[in-house]
Amino acid sequence: MAKTTTSYTCTACGASFTKWSGRCDGCSEWNTIQEDAGLSASPGKGLGAKRGSTVTLTDLSAEETPPPRTRSTMDELDRVLGGGLVPASAILVGGDPGIGKSTLLLQAAARFGQAGLKTIYVSGEEASAQVRMRAQRLGLGDAPVKLAADTNLRNILTTLEQEAPGLAIIDSIQTMWLDTVDSAPGSVSQVRAAAHELTTFAKRKGISVVLVGHVTKEGQIAGPRVVEHMVDTVLYFEGERGHQFRILRAVKNRFGPADEIGVFEMTGAGLAEVTNPSALFLSERGQPSPGSVVFAGIEGTRPVLCELQALVAPSPHSQPRRTVVGWDGGRLAMILAVLEARCGIPFNGMDVYLNVAGGMKINEPAADLAVAAALLSAREDAALPPDTVVFGEISLSGALRPTPQTENRLKEAQKLGFTSAIAPKGGKAGGVSGMALQQMADLTGFVGEVFGAG
Repeated sequence: MAKTTTSYTCTACGASFTKWSGRCDGCSEWNTIQEDAGLSASPGKGLGAKRGSTVTLTDLSAEETPPPRTRSTMDELDRVLGGGLVPASAILVGGDPGIGKSTLLLQAAARFGQAGLKTIYVSGEEASAQVRMRAQRLGLGDAPVKLAADTNLRNILTTLEQEAPGLAIIDSIQTMWLDTVDSAPGSVSQVRAAAHELTTFAKRKGISVVLVGHVTKEGQIAGPRVVEHMVDTVLYFEGERGHQFRILRAVKNRFGPADEIGVFEMTGAGLAEVTNPSALFLSERGQPSPGSVVFAGIEGTRPVLCELQALVAPSPHSQPRRTVVGWDGGRLAMILAVLEARCGIPFNGMDVYLNVAGGMKINEPAADLAVAAALLSAREDAALPPDTVVFGEISLSGALRPTPQTENRLKEAQKLGFTSAIAPKGGKAGGVSGMALQQMADLTGFVGEVFGAG
């Protein structure tokens, strides 16, 4: 039989007793001692009758000063972080192998160190000599950054507690291991436990921690998704191996806007910031050709223009190919179905290829109309005017839905020399003068007016 313990509490002073009495020994009041019902009535290992400390409660109207931020002077990185590095925050950075995560974080560590923040870079995949060689190649040999090469989390946390840095970079979380967990480094148990220890340590000691995470074949951070829930910010470092462009994207940020991007260019001296990504993504655009359309998109808070390229060709196979790079393949199938059902334009028997030039990845529904324009341009072998941008969301009924921030899209296009735009009706485009705007109500009207068919 399990032994049950009954406790008693004084309602006047809160003193606890193991047995009832008529008078409280703490405050000398009579008939104030009552049996404690306990916090938990669940069977097994519940909370029992023991109470904890009272949590401080505040009102929703209470004003708190925003947390202080340390800027790295890398404007693209600071933009993605929401304005700078927040103390006692945990950041997870993921990306494909060899994409440049270590290069980016070493440059960021040097910048934060030069800004006066004590920084420690812990590498679990490379020796300290290899990190020094990379730093010398990037011209950061004199940066005030401390290096360490270890994978034992107990040793790492002991060192961080003794040194008390402002920023600690762990490269990578899959190489860390706890001696209390009986599994190999990189396993789900080790990754979960290491991420939890590092995150709670950062909150207790006021140290900002950056964790590097490997990604799977599907592009998700390897290990349990609980790691992404534990940290404050999740950043993905994206890019194609054949392109020099790299995009740092925030998919979660408790201290700033999500879906914000920072654009970098991989050079021989490391990653260089790109202040005008629209001009960079359109720099390789040649003469206008069928299937090429410029899309005016919004990434986070900034407008970005990029080129969509489509190719439609007769298929020698019984099942035509549908190949997409940089966009959602399911959404391409939806656009093809709407074009056939609402506009009477079939694509059966044809291979369809769609590519977002420059290694950019688009998740915005506003790219629907630009994709449809690229497909129709490639199918009809008719190029759109070179000074035209296209954006708009397509519904299953064939109607065009207005997109947010129409004015910002048009201003960015006008800045780069575009003089006309095709967009859905209903978008707020006030304040943009000198821009010829064609507003369409549905996809059928767009096909008829732009390509002379319907």
